[in-house]
Amino acid sequence: MAKYKEEFKRKLVKRYLEGNCGLKTLAAEFGVSRYSIRQWVGHYNEHGDAGLQKKHSRYDAQFKLSVLRRMRQEDLSFSQAAVLFALRGGAGVVSTWDRLYHSGGLKALEPKPKGRPPKMTTPKQPTKPIESASDDTRTVDELRRENEYLRAEVAYLKKLKALVQAEKEAAQKKRG
Repeated sequence: MAKYKEEFKRKLVKRYLEGNCGLKTLAAEFGVSRYSIRQWVGHYNEHGDAGLQKKHSRYDAQFKLSVLRRMRQEDLSFSQAAVLFALRGGAGVVSTWDRLYHSGGLKALEPKPKGRPPKMTTPKQPTKPIESASDDTRTVDELRRENEYLRAEVAYLKKLKALVQAEKEAAQKKRG
């Protein structure tokens, strides 16, 4: 749900454009930031009533790149670009796109998937070493796998020991 209704935004924009009061007065009277009112006025001047409507959209990388290119070509500020393209996130969205593009290129502008990431899969259990074969006949890969398995087992036992020790200390603190 939008924080402010369309009618409320239109009312503030009309009052500002009539020239009877300024941004500071309107902001104090209605408890809205001056930046928000300025942004609404810009959207209204550029796009009319449609500029104040709620807008749900995800932008693809090509659109984001076109916004950044036009901003550079016409020497626009982040705020001006946001108003020109009716971006509801304002200057912050455009500046984020600019930062991402300069740090990671077009790939960084790709939309990220929404929602929770899928449940993590359980890691594969290391295979148990072959104990029947003699040490001389085992391959280097088999020996490496066995070494990896033994290291994991030792690490697991160390962590288990540390956990048990921590629980004992916590129990002693409660009693004492």
